[in-house]
Amino acid sequence: MPSFILRAANRILVGLILVYSIHLLLRGHNAPGGGFSAALVAATAFSLFAIAEGPRPVRQALRIDPLVLIAWGLLLAVGSGLLAVVAGQPYLTGLWWPADSINGTPAVGSPLVFDAGVFLVVLGTILTLVLHLEED
Repeated sequence: MPSFILRAANRILVGLILVYSIHLLLRGHNAPGGGFSAALVAATAFSLFAIAEGPRPVRQALRIDPLVLIAWGLLLAVGSGLLAVVAGQPYLTGLWWPADSINGTPAVGSPLVFDAGVFLVVLGTILTLVLHLEED
């Protein structure tokens, strides 16, 4: 039986949970968080959306197959390690691009690229499982 309260709260909660997920992803290398925990939080948002609305609206909102997310995530994770090899360092050595002290831009490095890859792999895997379970 569909719940009006869950559907109404869903509109606010999913957005807040996804914003928090991005926050966890971006602070992951310098503080607790990272790609894995951020993907778990994002998957929670999509699972809530699937429970409230069904799997079809979730697939329409994603606009991309979760298996494609997994492929891109693996490509990013492996590619972040290859950046170090190209720079003459051991595989998966962190490379950092300098911060812009004038504009307050934080330093960005290859660990963020690796975390983004992990995020996509974990999110794609969980979404694949959740959507298949909801469809059955």
